[in-house]
Amino acid sequence: MSTNTKGILAFLAISFGVAWAGMFGATLGLGLSMVDPRVQLAWAFTPAIAAIIVRKWVTREGFADAGLRLRLRGNLRWYLIGWLGPLALVVVALAIAAVTGLWRFDLGILDRVVPGVPGWLLLTVLMLVVPLLAPIFWGEDFGWNSYLRPRLWAHRPALSVVTAGLIWAVWHYPLAFIGYIEFSNVTLGLALWTLSFQFQEVLLAWLRTRSGSIWPTCIAHSGHNMILALITGILLEDSGGLDTMSVMVITTTAIAAAALLVILGGGFRREPAGEPVAADQNARSYST
Repeated sequence: MSTNTKGILAFLAISFGVAWAGMFGATLGLGLSMVDPRVQLAWAFTPAIAAIIVRKWVTREGFADAGLRLRLRGNLRWYLIGWLGPLALVVVALAIAAVTGLWRFDLGILDRVVPGVPGWLLLTVLMLVVPLLAPIFWGEDFGWNSYLRPRLWAHRPALSVVTAGLIWAVWHYPLAFIGYIEFSNVTLGLALWTLSFQFQEVLLAWLRTRSGSIWPTCIAHSGHNMILALITGILLEDSGGLDTMSVMVITTTAIAAAALLVILGGGFRREPAGEPVAADQNARSYST
C-alpha cells in the first residue's frame, strides 16, 4: 500500500468514524438536536482533525502544501469572489424562482425576520459575519479541499472534484435521518443533495486551486450556509411556501450555472497560485 493510499484511508476512517459516531451519539444517545450549532461543532472539525493527524503522524508529509497562509497579496479577487459569490447566487436563485412562477418577488419578509431590524441591515450583518465564521468552516474545508481532493487523482482534476464531492455528500447523509434536514422523499432528496454538493465542490475547489490558500474556500463555504441557504430559505420556503426539495432544486440550479461558467472558463486547466508542496514523494503532484 502506497503512502498516499494509506493516508487517504486513514483520513476517511477518522473523518467518517468520528463524525458519524458523534452525530448518532448526540442525537440518538443523548437526545440532543443536530440543529443546535453547539452540537454541530462536535463533529464539524473532524475532517480537519483527520487531515492534521494524517499529515503529521501517518504520512508524515507535513503542511507545506496545506494552503494555511492567507496569501492576500495578489489574491484579493478570490477573497471577494468567495465573499460576494453566495450573494450573487441568491440573486440568480430568486430570479429563477420568479421567472418560473414559483415565487412572487417580495423581499418584505426580511424586514420581519428580526423585529425592528430592516432587511437591508440584516443582510449587511450577515455579510459581515460570513468571513468571521470562516474558521469554523475551515474544519471541513481543510480536510476535503486541502487534503483529500488533491490526493485522489493527482493528474485528473475533474475526477478528483467529482469523487471528493461525492465523498463530502455521503459524509453528510446521516443528517437526513437525525432531524437536521427533512425530505419528503429521502431517496430523491439525497440524490439532489449529492448533486448540489458536486456543484459546490467545483466552486470550492476552484477557489482553493486558483488562490493557493484554503481561506477563500472557507469564506465561500460560510457564505453558502449563511447567505445562500439562509436567505433563499427565508424568502422561498418560509415566506414563499415552497418545500425543501423545491428550494434545493432552485439553489442547485444557480450553483450549477456558476460551476458551468468555471468549467467552460478553464478554471482547472491552469496552474494554481504557487502554494509550495510537501517534499514527500507522494505530495509532489498534488496541485490540481
